[in-house]
Amino acid sequence: MSDSKSFKRNNYIMILATLFWSGAFIAGKYSVAEFPVLSLVFFRFLFATAIIFPIMIKTEKNWKITKEDIPVFLALGVVGMIGYHVFFFECLKYTTATNSSIIGATNPIVTTIFAGIFLKERFKSKHILSLLLSFVGVVLIVTGGHLSTLKEFTFNKGDLIMMIAVVCWSAYSVMSKKVAGKYSPIKITAYAFLFCAVIIFPFTFMENPMEFIPEVSINGWMSVLYMSCFASVCGYLIQQISIKNIGPAKTNMYINLNPVFSMILAYILLGEPIVIVKVIAAGCIIAGVLISNMPEKSK
Repeated sequence: MSDSKSFKRNNYIMILATLFWSGAFIAGKYSVAEFPVLSLVFFRFLFATAIIFPIMIKTEKNWKITKEDIPVFLALGVVGMIGYHVFFFECLKYTTATNSSIIGATNPIVTTIFAGIFLKERFKSKHILSLLLSFVGVVLIVTGGHLSTLKEFTFNKGDLIMMIAVVCWSAYSVMSKKVAGKYSPIKITAYAFLFCAVIIFPFTFMENPMEFIPEVSINGWMSVLYMSCFASVCGYLIQQISIKNIGPAKTNMYINLNPVFSMILAYILLGEPIVIVKVIAAGCIIAGVLISNMPEKSK
């Protein structure tokens, strides 16, 4: 496959993954209101494991793991699945959506730094430009173009927790690239889900599940199922394929498309208006993603 075709294919699948993740923000609003944090993460990845494992067993010849593989998948499950999601949901108790969104937009920057240190990836001026464009775009969308809002930005406990979540996700992405040569994308994804569900299960008893489970509505369960099937199984599997193809830093650039799709979904589902500054912001983010992932010209 040529670089141009590979570039387009990776663009399409990562845009699809980002769309799934954007929908998870809406689903998360329903589920967070009905599930405690640890139980929400457990059910999300329990269902995701139940969905992805039969697919992996059917499509993967060497789907079993050995004792030597356990530390790898344990680390991926704890850092990427438990670490990121628990810290993300926890941060929302202490900080604003604006703060968490802006800090979340540093994900590609942190991943780029980690990739440079641990994977020895080299980045050119176009990558710095793409990071700046995307970050500015996210800030414009989050603030609605009212940059004076940033004057009220104060670093609190929730912001620190969100920063830890960003570090967890960046570390998970780099770790995935490290083992991508040994394991297939679906194997990495499936076992990360499994270890996440197994490790977090005992901690859910601290949240008295027998008390809240009977009270969970159909909307609550459907929201969890959406996050399990589309945001987790489809989204994270696509992400692993992309990490294997183009690396974690370029893959995580697509995360900044989340506010763009969230804006579009809010317009379609909630009737929220799209103002000109948000269109400009979306253009900055999209340009940043395209510049970052543009294939090098052959000499």
